[in-house]
Amino acid sequence: MALLEIDDITKHYGTHQVLSGLSLSVNEHEVVCLIGPSGCGKSSLLRCINRLEETSSGEIRVHGERITGEGVDLDRLRRDIGIVFQAYNLFPHMTVLRNTILAPMTLLGQSCAEATDRAMALLERVGLAHKAHDYPDRLSGGQQQRVAIVRALMMNPMLLLLDEITSALDPELVAEVLDLVRDLAAGGMTMILATHEMGFAREVSDRVCFLYQGQVHEEGTPAEIFGAPRQEKTRAFLRDLVKAGRL
Repeated sequence: MALLEIDDITKHYGTHQVLSGLSLSVNEHEVVCLIGPSGCGKSSLLRCINRLEETSSGEIRVHGERITGEGVDLDRLRRDIGIVFQAYNLFPHMTVLRNTILAPMTLLGQSCAEATDRAMALLERVGLAHKAHDYPDRLSGGQQQRVAIVRALMMNPMLLLLDEITSALDPELVAEVLDLVRDLAAGGMTMILATHEMGFAREVSDRVCFLYQGQVHEEGTPAEIFGAPRQEKTRAFLRDLVKAGRL
């Protein structure tokens, strides 16, 4: 059984339809990259998986258990499915350490000492232990994004959603964030990434899904999607990236 099953979901914002009968499954330890033009539904899909947005129809299941509709424990769901956004969303009035230990202490009932030990180990892993007592405004964008990922990892999620996490960064800061994601993938973390970093998607993903008009228009291995796409819309999208010097 797949870890995540998305079955024919739709999503409307008023009269505007952003997801149109989209179906997708993700296996444990798999890294799936979502690519496609702006407005194709990548971010909306991730937000629906985490229930930050409600689907209009269809069903999403985790380990066979429905997570859409009424009667779902959203606190439990968001403990199991972490999400990191384009904006870092760190609390500006809290230190790096406090940002990372707040959720496990509040939601998982961890002691301050237990949460601090794990937070410091993760911050050490991403090269930021020396910044534990700094406030976010003392960090670069790349450092803040790494802290945001650590904060998500503190909840021990079974699935991590990453929504264009490098799009707000200066080019010289992108590599340090992608290195962290690369390490997580090598360690077996199940991830779905919406990304415009095509070289990274080619390198790190087990499967690439090209979204178009709210559907998975084509999916396959990186070699299949980037080397021999079957659908004309996929080929046109990749040609535009080549012309723009982004592939």
